[in-house]
Amino acid sequence: MSETQSAAPGPIIIKKYANRRLYNTQTSSYVTLDHLCEMVKDGVEFEVRDARSGDDITRQVLAQIIFEQENKEGQSLMPIAFLRQLIRFYGDSMQMLVPRYLEVSIDSLTREQEKFREQLAQAFGGSPFGALEDQVRRNMELFERTFSMFTPFARREGQAAAEQDKGTPQSGGGGEAGGAGDIDGLKRQMEEMQRRLDRLSDKDKDKV
Repeated sequence: MSETQSAAPGPIIIKKYANRRLYNTQTSSYVTLDHLCEMVKDGVEFEVRDARSGDDITRQVLAQIIFEQENKEGQSLMPIAFLRQLIRFYGDSMQMLVPRYLEVSIDSLTREQEKFREQLAQAFGGSPFGALEDQVRRNMELFERTFSMFTPFARREGQAAAEQDKGTPQSGGGGEAGGAGDIDGLKRQMEEMQRRLDRLSDKDKDKV
């Protein structure tokens, strides 16, 4: 890949050196995280690569930008409850669904931002966050509806517990074979869940 955008149209390449300095190969100048933050806000596409190995480290640098912004007074966007819940998803069986859900949510928020600005401008005429609250509620309903389609194990456990409370005997046998089948079934359900999320996302876009 060429290092300059003029030679090969595409994302600007930012090199990160061992001393943590960032080098913009398009402008042939060193930049800071604040510069990259402004580039993101201006819609400028870039990739950050390790100067020695050439590995793509864009995700880590963007996360660092968010960390820097969160540390600035009055700049915080992520509530503590959200951060705690996000951390809980790491290593969880539902981890693979979280990125897609967040992408759908932030994309919806971005499409509706002009409407939100109008609501804020009319703050004295009503609730400035009404539209935002409605959108968040719709996103949560979408997420919960999708999850409810794929929680047979949770429902089965709930039913088993209810039967136990009532003294209803449960069927036995086939424990190990059933466990293996449940794992395969869960994998298939996770794949189906992703497909349904994609379809629901497409429907949501069509409504806009």
